[in-house]
Amino acid sequence: MNNPLLVSSGLPSFADIRPEHVAPALAQRLQEARDALERVVACGESPTWENLAAPLADALDQLDQMWGVVSHMNAVVSSPALRDAYNTGLPLLTAFHSDVSQDARLFARYRALRDGTLFVTLPEAQQKAIDNALRDFRLGGVELPEPQRVRFKALQEEKAQSSATFDDHVLDATQEFSFLVADEKELAGLPADVIAEARVQAEKNKQQGWRLTLLAPCYRPVMQYAEQRSLRAALHRAYVTRASELGVDPAHDNTALIGRLLTLRAEEAELLGYPHYGAVSLVPKMAGSVDEVLAFLGDLAKRVRPFAERDLAALKTFARETLGLEALMPWDVAFASEKMKQRDYAFSDQEVRAYFPEEKVLNGLFRVIETLFGLAVGAAPTETWHPDVRHFELRDETSGDVIGRFYLDLYAREKKQGGAWMNGALPLRVTRDGMQKPVVYLTCNFPAPVDGKPAIFAHDDVLTLFHEFGHGLHQLLTREPTPGVSGLEGFEWDAVELPSQLMENFCWEWDVVEAMSGHVETGEPLPRELFDKMRAARNFQAGLHLLRQIEFGIFDMRLHATRLVPNARAVLNSVRREIAVVAYADYDRFENGFGHIFAGGYAAGYYSYLWAEVLSSDAYGLFEEEGGVSAKTGRRLRDEILGCGSVRNALQSFIAFRDRPPQMEAFLRHNGIIGVVDETVNEV
Repeated sequence: MNNPLLVSSGLPSFADIRPEHVAPALAQRLQEARDALERVVACGESPTWENLAAPLADALDQLDQMWGVVSHMNAVVSSPALRDAYNTGLPLLTAFHSDVSQDARLFARYRALRDGTLFVTLPEAQQKAIDNALRDFRLGGVELPEPQRVRFKALQEEKAQSSATFDDHVLDATQEFSFLVADEKELAGLPADVIAEARVQAEKNKQQGWRLTLLAPCYRPVMQYAEQRSLRAALHRAYVTRASELGVDPAHDNTALIGRLLTLRAEEAELLGYPHYGAVSLVPKMAGSVDEVLAFLGDLAKRVRPFAERDLAALKTFARETLGLEALMPWDVAFASEKMKQRDYAFSDQEVRAYFPEEKVLNGLFRVIETLFGLAVGAAPTETWHPDVRHFELRDETSGDVIGRFYLDLYAREKKQGGAWMNGALPLRVTRDGMQKPVVYLTCNFPAPVDGKPAIFAHDDVLTLFHEFGHGLHQLLTREPTPGVSGLEGFEWDAVELPSQLMENFCWEWDVVEAMSGHVETGEPLPRELFDKMRAARNFQAGLHLLRQIEFGIFDMRLHATRLVPNARAVLNSVRREIAVVAYADYDRFENGFGHIFAGGYAAGYYSYLWAEVLSSDAYGLFEEEGGVSAKTGRRLRDEILGCGSVRNALQSFIAFRDRPPQMEAFLRHNGIIGVVDETVNEV
């Protein structure tokens, strides 16, 4: 078989990949990796970087790159056959990585390299990579007795499969629901492009009327703008009961999977000798302990709660006096909030959307990137996995050399997972063919063009795009090619949001917004008066938003900070009684769709968003001191944080950038929380 997944270098021809290519490609790459493993452990020479870490990393890179393509396509152009191929291969891949992490021979050679006289002569990057590898061996169960190692491996395989199934259930539950509206009057208040797309979806499904879905470009506007209260209630119930016993198809209920994943994680921690899974999760992170994380979140909750209570009281009063809503229900909150914002700030999000057509936004984003980091961004057409996907190159503006490449997959569509994310496709590496430049996938779920008109984005969409591009820059601008510490490899997970959250701040700079806006009909940039209203409303209901993030973080950590296996629903209800100020519907099953902690990398780590926002706000303070889009500060960010991978720990890199430890002040100021004092993250 001429298998496109087995390209010798670079990325494959996506259009040629078929589900039947997955199994043989995985089998070959697994065998190559096993062969490499046997060669390095059989080497009779004393261990060195060149005869141990480097050849093994080469083989693992080939395996990871091939599987990364499969995983990515399963997320963005899923099909039953591709999903089956992915789910069949995942246990094989997980078993192999467990075998590597538990190989006592390999561990012994790494330990001998670390303990030998050669170690101190190695470059700092290689030393850090070796230390990380030894840590990961221990977390992989290499030092367990044989029966426990076997059990530990089985845990990893079941965990991986359960997480993948959790994700599948959320995607299926989202895709399987639709709500057909027969009378256009019921769509009163919805933006014209949302109504047009709903009509297109009905026609595609051979239906009469307007077909509403739970995809973000439909669901969000319905909750925000639909005048018909019963319509909001219907979609809200469908959304918050996804993948639960109350959903459309009970076969997609994630309840049992949640309990099983928590059980597996608790057993993993016990085998490794930790008090609970939260302690395991924090080993490679900045935060030192679960108590430190909970103290951080608890302190924030005390600061934020008065602001959240004020926000809710104002919203209830507005809803009662202006909208006639005596009881503010969960499906009313977004709608009433939008109406209140229009009253208080004299603009609507829909009004703003018209000023952010796709090309203007992309050009504005690229201009910021070029200015900050001395780059040139250019389209580089190539084969992709879908006609909507675009491909670009980053070049050094002086030398013209390619720095890296990225794919943009911006629009929501069927068979594509919701949300927004960045995945690495190729890392920066030295290969036999020369320097392999990094490549990333940037994926969003924005509204697609409708009726021949360009796609237009809400300002929140623009923030999301800048956010994901920040992640991409962290991978693309690394100067460190050493496996294990290049780009995001080995970077502390609770600091990984620093670049992404920092980039969002530029969307609030007038010079940036003016340059990347142009009315979809007239081409006129966003009026300064409208921008000033947006700025004034930036912290509208910030208390409610922050408290909700704190709620999620505490819920996540309490789930994982116990040796017992808790009931997730009971824990969530307990946290909500303690933390939340907005009432939830009895049928709300938020936990059943909480992919971050049950299918992503955020288990006992969701606090990272707030932890990293302290870092990013403080880091952006240096840009504020320099007047915004500062090339000088951008180069400093590239040199001290984005460029050096994880050779230094995140705190050291932050201090190198800011010339001091992180402080809380900018975070509180950016979020409108007053009564500020300087504090380091660790003191919080």
